[in-house]
Amino acid sequence: MSVTTAATDRTVCSPLPVLGRDVTVPLVTGGEVTYAALDYAASAPALQRVWDDVAAYAPYYGSVHRGAGYLSQLSTDLFENARKTVTEFLDCRADDQLIFTRSTTDSLNLLAQALPADCQVFVFETEHHASLLPWRDARVTYLDAPRTPGQAVETLERALAGRAVSTAGGQGPALVCVTGASNVTGELWPVRELAAAAHAHGARIVLDAAQLAPHHPVSVQDLDVDWIAFSGHKLYAPFGAGVLAGRADWLRAADPYLAGGGASRRVTRREDGGVDVEWHDSAARHEAGSPNVIGAYSIASACKALTEAGFDTLVARERYLIEKVRTGLAGVPRVKVLSLFGDDAPRVGVLSFVVEGWNSSHFAAALSAEYGIGVRDGLFCAHPLVRTLLGSDPQTQGECGAPEAAPGEKSLNAIRVSFGAGTPDEHVDRFVTAVRELVSDGARWNYRTEDGRCVPAV
Repeated sequence: MSVTTAATDRTVCSPLPVLGRDVTVPLVTGGEVTYAALDYAASAPALQRVWDDVAAYAPYYGSVHRGAGYLSQLSTDLFENARKTVTEFLDCRADDQLIFTRSTTDSLNLLAQALPADCQVFVFETEHHASLLPWRDARVTYLDAPRTPGQAVETLERALAGRAVSTAGGQGPALVCVTGASNVTGELWPVRELAAAAHAHGARIVLDAAQLAPHHPVSVQDLDVDWIAFSGHKLYAPFGAGVLAGRADWLRAADPYLAGGGASRRVTRREDGGVDVEWHDSAARHEAGSPNVIGAYSIASACKALTEAGFDTLVARERYLIEKVRTGLAGVPRVKVLSLFGDDAPRVGVLSFVVEGWNSSHFAAALSAEYGIGVRDGLFCAHPLVRTLLGSDPQTQGECGAPEAAPGEKSLNAIRVSFGAGTPDEHVDRFVTAVRELVSDGARWNYRTEDGRCVPAV
């Protein structure tokens, strides 16, 4: 189903059905309004298709692997078919492994645990904490925030060319970690070019696709990345599962991420009283314990739904919504949209901004309480990046919801609006109207700080 917009004279698809689309919330000014969920970058609502698939399977749920009963065998087939579906969705290589994890964070910590000895890691300071922090036990080189995609590639090439000699002699193994789309600015990163630079210098690369996979098709082979990680809850499948997919050699050589049943092929007692363990070489090596079958199945369901909807159509609609937001914000004085690569840089449906004269926590609270709009404020688990982007923008100290700052440091935070395949036009239009009214007229309610958050005063 599609609609033609008079403003653009082009056809865009209708939003995909998601849970919560009819939920109403109270306003402090009186009455109720349909909730406008514009915090997709944190957690996207579940697709109705995903929910229906999970509900249909739930009565047949059983333990996976090694179970003799019918439901156990059915669940095992469903779990392994989910692995195949997600592998196809990511266009993995024939010999890649796909491991189901809890989240992007879990996936990247798993890979960090599997790094070869003396591996050097290169990561831009612009990364989400999920991809910035797991490498602390490795030799890490943090790269400064680039201001253009080309500068990102040049910065990486210089760093790789000058990397340190390993303790074993030579340059040793190296890994580059990079996001596909920023969770702060939404800007697309030059992944293919960064992968080429990494491989030219004998390094491997892992792609944090948490913000990219829900919005754009992602091909491991086309991008030529060695690993990819993402979370189900950002891909319209919020059931606590994630994915790490890619080359098997480092994963097979590493000790299991968790020791336990499922990861072990054989366990025997030794004469000295200890135990000997033979670990699996397959993905099971890093999937100890009872796996999140529903989480894995929900990711596979979401992958099927997005594929059937067609990414060309979904991307076209999202660009239409992005343009509505950008045009709307551009017409509001005192609003500054944050960007690394410039206003014209391609992006997914994620934009962060600040409003002169407002603390961002106060502004976000007013959007929620007075307009029924859910956005996010703060540093978005990307503190170095947001601090870089806001370095010259003073924020009012002590205002409602202002985060505490260290002595001599400015209080910094921003507002993030994010949307996707389930976002209707009305939510975006209401958001732009709300921003315009708050900037021109101010809040209609009084607010106070409670537990570090700005909330309506009772």
